[in-house]
Amino acid sequence: MRSVLVMSLLLASLGSEAQELLKAHVELTRNGHRVNNASKAVIWLTPVGTEVEPPRQKPGEIPQLVQRNKSFHPSILVIPVGGRVEFPNHDPFFHNVFSLFEGKRFDLGLYEGGSTRFVQFDKPGISYIFCNIHSEMSAVVIALATPYYAISDARGDISIANVSPGRYTLRIFHSAVSAEDLRALDREITVSEGETSLGSFKLSELDVLLAHKNKYGREYDRPEPDSPTYVHP
Repeated sequence: MRSVLVMSLLLASLGSEAQELLKAHVELTRNGHRVNNASKAVIWLTPVGTEVEPPRQKPGEIPQLVQRNKSFHPSILVIPVGGRVEFPNHDPFFHNVFSLFEGKRFDLGLYEGGSTRFVQFDKPGISYIFCNIHSEMSAVVIALATPYYAISDARGDISIANVSPGRYTLRIFHSAVSAEDLRALDREITVSEGETSLGSFKLSELDVLLAHKNKYGREYDRPEPDSPTYVHP
């Protein structure tokens, strides 16, 4: 009995040692100058050649993209594929949240302040979220089928916990960096036991963020001041 217990403890110890904490650093620049706040970069690792149990959203833990002061809060969410996101309208006027470009395609229609809507992100991908009334509003929802991801803090530091040794595809995202530059950073990596670092990544922000069309593929109109889309009923 004692030998079985010792073996079990040894196996548990080996199993825990095989889970690595990987760190990375992101440096964000604009026009060649370092940006002080390097937050909101996302790095994720997708296993190559092996299956991993995808993360699951816990009941009662549905994240929110709150509409407040003609902005989305937060501006980026990372969720497990299949998870739901709530879109409550906390402004005293209407919003029309939609995503028709990549990832999950949806249109929540016009809904008033004090009401809410839900969207299930049923496939992996990056969804760019906009409002059909207010062109300045934008956010991103990234739905992932891997548990290995993290978002950078203001210093640009990233930590991904409990990564098993093996081969992975590494991807990185930041909403202010061009898709072409981000694709150039995609790579396959091998995580070995005792690995601690994914390295450093230098990201260059676009000088001017690309404008987007409304949900009809047209330029945004400028509503009249007394338009019902701005005034709470």
